[in-house]
Amino acid sequence: GRPCTGFCVDICETSGEDSLRAAMRLMPTCWPFPCSWVFLVKKGYQDTDTSLQSSIVTKVKGVTFTNTTELGERLWDVADYVIPPQGENVFFVITNLIVTPNQRQETCAESESIPDAWCYTDSDCPPGEPVVAGNGVKTGRCLRVGNMQRGTCEIFAWCPVESKSRPVKPLLGKAEDFTVYIKNFIRFPKFNFSKTNVLDTKDKAFLKSCQFGPKNPYCPIFRLGSMVSWTGSDFQKIAQQGGVIGIQIEWDCDLDKAPSECNPHYSFSRLDNTLSGNSISSGYNFRFARYYRDGAGVEFRTLMKAYGIRFDVMVNGKAGKFSIIPTIINIGSGVALMGAGAFFCDLVLIYLIKKSHFYRDKKYEEVRSVMLCPQQGEGTLLGPP
Repeated sequence: GRPCTGFCVDICETSGEDSLRAAMRLMPTCWPFPCSWVFLVKKGYQDTDTSLQSSIVTKVKGVTFTNTTELGERLWDVADYVIPPQGENVFFVITNLIVTPNQRQETCAESESIPDAWCYTDSDCPPGEPVVAGNGVKTGRCLRVGNMQRGTCEIFAWCPVESKSRPVKPLLGKAEDFTVYIKNFIRFPKFNFSKTNVLDTKDKAFLKSCQFGPKNPYCPIFRLGSMVSWTGSDFQKIAQQGGVIGIQIEWDCDLDKAPSECNPHYSFSRLDNTLSGNSISSGYNFRFARYYRDGAGVEFRTLMKAYGIRFDVMVNGKAGKFSIIPTIINIGSGVALMGAGAFFCDLVLIYLIKKSHFYRDKKYEEVRSVMLCPQQGEGTLLGPP
């Protein structure tokens, strides 16, 4: 019959190449990155133990000499300035003092610095009522000095009451040369692994001559002034009003390596508020007293308001060791993630980037199929003429 003068075109889309290979070719970092992160950085092939068992022992060493009106000539050793005397993970070193000697229980005027003790008449001092933020209990009398209209309530307390202000120059300013011995025992129970931050040696003179530093990471003898300076603070300033220093010991142990590769890492920080200058929340102090009796049996005490540096030793860490179970789990997760990654890479490449048509042309190819017209008289033409 006559030749066909027209044809029908059927357009279809078939996959030109595997989507995963396309994603790998155009975005080579799409799928290797998660796998590298899991296995190389996060060590996904290891079982981990974060239940660190730790014990801290501290011991301060150093002596200094002072000569003050309240205390006279005095030698200060570790039994005088360290609280508590038994070294723990928290210890306090006295650097400044307000001393009120020879207090005894009797009546006296309350301090003028306490607003609740101000009075104009005896009725402002109801007997038996404690002074808010004060030192004793009101007796019912208002004591005035000279012709002053305002006075202070008489109280029953340890008299005379504390009235002096904080010394401008720290009493134990030389404490920056004191040293502290920080011994840390750690154990990871899951792997039955134990270690300490002290060098394993039989040389008894080692701890008497060494000091912590880059060349002596296993010497646990720290100079107080150095620890304060590592926080960015000045020792004399913090010694005047007190402060809190945090000592962080971090153990990050890869037990697939030799035990000698499991080393402690130290960091030091100032924990009390120092951002707002002389804030009322910065500094650290507390009061304590020492009691005695005279020859007549009358009880006296010396009250001390102690300013100083509180050291908080904090220990944390984790250990990891190869285990087949997390390895299989992370491999399976990685394989699933690669399939999902290829899918999302395709979405980005096809619909979001400016040159998406380039990737679409590479991923999909257009197939044209020509359908010939049937012989004349034998059927109906399927395609348009």
